[in-house]
Amino acid sequence: MSRPFLTSLALAAALFVGGCATLVPQLPKVDAQTQAAWPLLPTAATHATEPAAAASSTATAADIGWREFFVDPQLEELIARALANNRDLRVAVLNVERARAQYRIQRADRLPSLGASATLERSGGDIPLEQTYTAGIGLAAFELDLFGRVRNLSHAALQAYLAQEETRRAAQLSLIAEVANAYLTLAADQESRQLAEATLAAYETSLELAERRHATGAASALDVSQMRTQVEAARTDAARYAGLVAQDTNALSLLVGAPVEASLLPSGLSGPVTGLAALPAGLPSDVLLRRPDVRAAEHQLLAANANIGAARAAFFPSITLTGSIGSASNELSGLFDSGTRVWSFVPSINLPIFQGGRLRAGLGMAKADRDIALAQYERAIQAGFREVADALALTTTLAQQRQSQQALVAAATRTDTLSKARYQAGRDSYLTQLDAQRTLYAAQSGMVAVKLAEQANRVALYRVLGGGWNE
Repeated sequence: MSRPFLTSLALAAALFVGGCATLVPQLPKVDAQTQAAWPLLPTAATHATEPAAAASSTATAADIGWREFFVDPQLEELIARALANNRDLRVAVLNVERARAQYRIQRADRLPSLGASATLERSGGDIPLEQTYTAGIGLAAFELDLFGRVRNLSHAALQAYLAQEETRRAAQLSLIAEVANAYLTLAADQESRQLAEATLAAYETSLELAERRHATGAASALDVSQMRTQVEAARTDAARYAGLVAQDTNALSLLVGAPVEASLLPSGLSGPVTGLAALPAGLPSDVLLRRPDVRAAEHQLLAANANIGAARAAFFPSITLTGSIGSASNELSGLFDSGTRVWSFVPSINLPIFQGGRLRAGLGMAKADRDIALAQYERAIQAGFREVADALALTTTLAQQRQSQQALVAAATRTDTLSKARYQAGRDSYLTQLDAQRTLYAAQSGMVAVKLAEQANRVALYRVLGGGWNE
């Protein structure tokens, strides 16, 4: 039996034994100390949603694609463009590619590296000139993974890559939510501007009427002055909302990554742009484990735990193999002739004896990193639970606010109509009508704010439940 064959057989046996060894500790128990179910308000589990809601009440948000969740076609188009053009998301995707390449580099250390080489060595001086030609195939410093150090480093790199992929999903989910919120904010400011302009037009009409009544002696100069004050205040609001609309448009264009045509911009909060049915009663809180940020923290924990195994393996001897086989000759023309074969086999063993505490400190640092990753994982679960609980609490209260605000707008409108009639009939002073107009305008502005908050909370609930990266 030839020596190269015995060497190959020993190498294969060492690889098999190395694949069976591991020093990775058992993963510690995760205790996030969260409730088993969501702290729903008494009416939250049965709260009804708009008929336009596209989500099924039995499905979790992570199973609902964003095209199913958003019911506004203009918003869907903007989200699709943002996913294709947004630079922050592009950086997140490239970070995934980088992590994948890093994992492949680390994984390559588990396999022998073979290379071919050809060299010419010439030497001389006071002695005759000598030259040697060599060509061969060699194995360079391949470590036998007897204690799983290389394999654990490869596993840690794999978990880091998977964590980066989940981070990309979280970035994509956040981008979808940001585009939706920017769209809703623009719609609300558009509606507020329209309300301010309509109020300004109504006040200007009232001012003209007050001036005519003052000219005939039916109204005092104070009435005219108060009406002019209302007109200028409404004009200020209209100008302010016009500036906010311009800023909102610029912010939306930045998120989309390209200028947005006017045809895709909202004209107001005319209807719901999102839909999410109420969570079914008894939905467990462990759906948080499907959130991409929680999954990323979990992969980071697994990577840190694998690094402990690699740090432990550093205490044990390591064996590296270096060898080559080829041909050598003094003449290039006779390089591959018979009788020119050469080979070398250089196994080496490294046994750590004194490292000045470096290995023990490295193991301690790996354990600390694992404990940090565990705390961050539990913190991610706790933060997710709090975000979902907050969004669920607002789901009911905002619905109640919207109903109350609608009733307030209806009552203010009726009051304004009656006050105008009584003022024109001379039964009330202009101060009464002025107060009614202010109340109506405030109620209408509050209605816009409540509708915006309700739709934004739906987007927030969808995001914190971990949905939105599927189409």
